[in-house]
Amino acid sequence: IEHTAARAFSRHGYREIRTPILEYTEVFKRSVGDSSDIVNKEMYEFLDKGNRSVTMRPENTAGVVRAMVEHKLLGSSDPQLFWYIGPMFRYERMQAGRYRQFWQIGAESLGVASPESDAESLLMLHDFLRELGLKQLVFSINSVGTPESRPAFHAAFRAFFQEREARFCGDC
Repeated sequence: IEHTAARAFSRHGYREIRTPILEYTEVFKRSVGDSSDIVNKEMYEFLDKGNRSVTMRPENTAGVVRAMVEHKLLGSSDPQLFWYIGPMFRYERMQAGRYRQFWQIGAESLGVASPESDAESLLMLHDFLRELGLKQLVFSINSVGTPESRPAFHAAFRAFFQEREARFCGDC
């Protein structure tokens, strides 16, 4: 799988990046926010011997961005395209099909903000999955809309779930 990913992603101009499994907790709190489920419930966070808060990475985007900033790669006018693979860690209640350590593969395109970049990501994913031998692929595309349409969508979304609130558990 890893070799297939390397071939598929490199054809689209992506370079591999490997980030540390252990990062300062602030890397994740800054990127996904203090109130996110990942930060509140799902991180393996502890103090190291220097009394610094460290976290086993629950996702890789934050580490990629930290590496880009640290190595001054964001100053270029060229897009920065990276892919990664590796273990991630989530502290979750054990359920069928959920593991505390899991492997994730992903790609990040920084310095690019266009629908074409999103389309290329989907094409790259399609190429990767086809090379792995998957044949019956279906992609469903969704949108959060425009800044003007989002408030109406958000109101309808909340109304939909408020009507069904009694059906959900406390964590839902």
